[in-house]
Amino acid sequence: MKKTLLAAVTASVLLTGCVENIDMTAATDLYKAATISDQEVIALADQSAKQLDANNNVAPASNKYAKRLARITQGLNNEDGLELNFKVYLTDEMNAFAMPNGTVRVYSGLMDKLTDDEVRFVIGHEVGHVKLGHTRKEYQLAYAASAARKGASAAGGTVGMLSNSQLGDFTHKLVSAQFSQSQESASDTYAVKFMKRHGWDASAGIGVMKQFQAMEAASGGSHSVFSSHPASKDREEHIRDLL
Repeated sequence: MKKTLLAAVTASVLLTGCVENIDMTAATDLYKAATISDQEVIALADQSAKQLDANNNVAPASNKYAKRLARITQGLNNEDGLELNFKVYLTDEMNAFAMPNGTVRVYSGLMDKLTDDEVRFVIGHEVGHVKLGHTRKEYQLAYAASAARKGASAAGGTVGMLSNSQLGDFTHKLVSAQFSQSQESASDTYAVKFMKRHGWDASAGIGVMKQFQAMEAASGGSHSVFSSHPASKDREEHIRDLL
């Protein structure tokens, strides 16, 4: 199995046109990136979260957005074994993301558009990507791409510390990751169960999709929130089926 994966990774390097300085060492680095452990994924998430927090305008605890998010997530310290920590990024962008180390970041632009339960649904959806293994796959792919281009490799079977530029490139890939239609549907399913499990209104997911549809219509589909998600109308219908 491991030999097959190494061969596949080597072929992938050759087929994607990365012909500069191609050798078995590069292929081995990619193979190691594709087989990084859960602990190594968390270590990468720790590095990424630290850099993102440093490069974004994080709402202090006294800020109205931080206070609202604290109220929205009160008691939500652990989700299915994942220790969660929350912060708000003060930006007009309508976005949110979660990481394998429990980092959850919500953008103030998203909070401006959504009700409390709708924000909770989005959080459940993003946590779903983590708990269902989607985010871990994105970490493997992003680290492998970084190793291919920047020479960042897994030394001695452990993930080495990335330089600031390498980490920035790696983190950008994660935040802009595109999940498949099936992954988005699975995370919406997780979010519905998440809402019900915590006693919140699961139908808030429909409101989220309505907001996305309105924004999609207003922006001609060019808004960044739509670049990594399937049609919100299809997702709305899926949520209605679940309800």
